[in-house]
Amino acid sequence: MRNDLWKKYIQLTEVEAAFRTLKSELAIRPLFHQLEKRVKAHVLVAFLGYALLVTLKHLLKRSASEYSPAKALKRLSELHSVDIVLPTVEGKEIWLRRISKLDEDQQRIFHQLQLQLPERLDPIQIQKCRCRLCCSLN
Repeated sequence: MRNDLWKKYIQLTEVEAAFRTLKSELAIRPLFHQLEKRVKAHVLVAFLGYALLVTLKHLLKRSASEYSPAKALKRLSELHSVDIVLPTVEGKEIWLRRISKLDEDQQRIFHQLQLQLPERLDPIQIQKCRCRLCCSLN
């Protein structure tokens, strides 16, 4: 009986810690949805965010990283991508997306997570928009 009670108490503390993480590190706040499908979608997004955060925590711990998930996410959020837009004679645009260089901390985090950023992403071609309505929406 005591073992069951203790297990339930530990589960309760883990759930409370998960909610604190959702509110603090993931900054997920209650939203007041009217439709059931939106409520379910909100819960799903919150759960996926928490699952990814726990996964990141375990990956960092496994590699004996000195980074917490929050610190690692903060450092990695400083990465940037830049689009270089090249017009063609056919009236199209070629977009080349480049990713900023990693600093030492970011390189260390990627190494610990056993991840590697591509040097560049595949270019995409977009038909040039000549419509005032479409361009005004952007």
